[in-house]
Amino acid sequence: MVRSAQLLHSPHEPAPLRAAATVLLLRDTPQGVEVLMTRRSSSASFAPGAYVFPGGRIDEGDAAAHAMATRRPTQSLAQLTQAVAAIRESFEELGVLLARHADGRPASAEDIAGMDRSTAASTVAFAEQCAARGLRLATDQVFTLAHWITDRDLPRRFDVPFLVARMPEGQVPAADEAEQFEPCWVRPADALARHAAGSFFMIFPTLRTLERLAAYATVDAVLDACANRPGGEGPLWTSCPRAGLLNGKEARYMESDSPFGELALVCPDGQMVHALDWQSAHPVPLLANVQRLTAPNPGTMTGPGTNSYIVGDAATGYLVIDPGPDDAEHIGRLWRATGGDIRMIVCTHSHADHSPGAAPLQALCSTRPPILGLPAAATARPSAKFSPERVLADGERLVLAPATAAGDDSAPRTHTLRAIHTPGHAANHLCLLLEEDGLLFSGDHVLNGSTTVVDPPDGNMNAYLDSLDKLDAACAEGGVDFILPAHGYVLGNARGAIAHLKAHRLKREARIADAMRRLPQGTPEDWLPLAYDDVPPRMWPVAARSLAAHVERIRQSAAQ
Repeated sequence: MVRSAQLLHSPHEPAPLRAAATVLLLRDTPQGVEVLMTRRSSSASFAPGAYVFPGGRIDEGDAAAHAMATRRPTQSLAQLTQAVAAIRESFEELGVLLARHADGRPASAEDIAGMDRSTAASTVAFAEQCAARGLRLATDQVFTLAHWITDRDLPRRFDVPFLVARMPEGQVPAADEAEQFEPCWVRPADALARHAAGSFFMIFPTLRTLERLAAYATVDAVLDACANRPGGEGPLWTSCPRAGLLNGKEARYMESDSPFGELALVCPDGQMVHALDWQSAHPVPLLANVQRLTAPNPGTMTGPGTNSYIVGDAATGYLVIDPGPDDAEHIGRLWRATGGDIRMIVCTHSHADHSPGAAPLQALCSTRPPILGLPAAATARPSAKFSPERVLADGERLVLAPATAAGDDSAPRTHTLRAIHTPGHAANHLCLLLEEDGLLFSGDHVLNGSTTVVDPPDGNMNAYLDSLDKLDAACAEGGVDFILPAHGYVLGNARGAIAHLKAHRLKREARIADAMRRLPQGTPEDWLPLAYDDVPPRMWPVAARSLAAHVERIRQSAAQ
């Protein structure tokens, strides 16, 4: 866990959460699934003028209405209460009632016309109106699609299940003209296109929900996915988004988005102050003791550029991880950012975008800090030759400590980096774990936004997967939450990210093995289009390197 003294922004308590529920009413059409949406009042306190799904707060009386509800065996009591609230809100706002008579007939237009839709009517009164007409709420036909928790930076926050149900036949939505206006049926893809064109404003959770809903061809497919979720009933995804600044404007991200982990590290309480724009002119502070300076070498293999990391503070001096390519301007910026007080330079491996800047950076420093790492193996390409001044042992600790008297509580804390040998991407690859703050500097072994290339003979797939296991164990032992890669934003949920990478590699290997079985006399060139048909052909030359590593591993396994 990151030390509180290293956080850049003062902590604050986000606004309290309010329980609410919303429901996506769906219908099938020849053009695909449509969802019922409505426009919120322009004077609404939350999301004014936005197109939304019907819903609202969960009242205390919603649980009391269980007696009027029909429950699935797998439906929890909490889900039942949420479904009651969603049905009540869709009735109040749009006059749509998910309810049935004892003989199974759905509520009719006549039933609805004789009921009071006023929001002033209590939940109990709503249930009593249903009971008076012999209706039971069709809560067993309402399923949980998603779970959204309002972003930490917003002044009004809600804890909201996004539910789904089929629109009852024979009913026509009619907005209450107080909170909701202009009910409309729309295909998710069309709503997204209209929002992009500026004519159909929606807030972030609505947008992301529609993006995922667009993948389903029928209402049955949506309901089946919710009802038969692996592991039992529950949301298909849960998200509490985070916000940052991109091009000077607010930008929001959910957990699966690349910037999410970085925002969680820099702004844990949701402070919307962190700029996500990639630039090479200035270091980006991530913590009080960690800065990132991205080299000006963007490209297919480097993404936005190679990240050089500066660890330490003015009292301890600094350690530079991956000084990058031999680029004079980048090296000069690293030197100026540290005031020239660099105690150590560490290269995670010898590739040309990581280690060549080490010697020029050392030459700028009057103290000639040692260049540390592992020497390139004989299998390394000629462009990736590297010999450190001192070889780091696996598990060796590098310590930055203030030159102050022991026992001085006001002194800055020590920064300890532990070297972890992680061959796979390169034979001489290593990662560094900042022990006091639970941060893993992963070099190229773990990237954000892509998987690393494993290029034989210096790269080895068995070693790569074993190193992932080694890193997972180190993260578990060291309480590591964040991974700082050599390319891309900071990754959160460190162990989850490692598990995802391993699963991805094994899934790809299964596809390669299948291609080899289908074309037993084929060559890697024949197997590549079959195993990587989900990858743009322009990336196949790069993918061919990792394919070779997988083929080597598959053949080794077969020979054992």
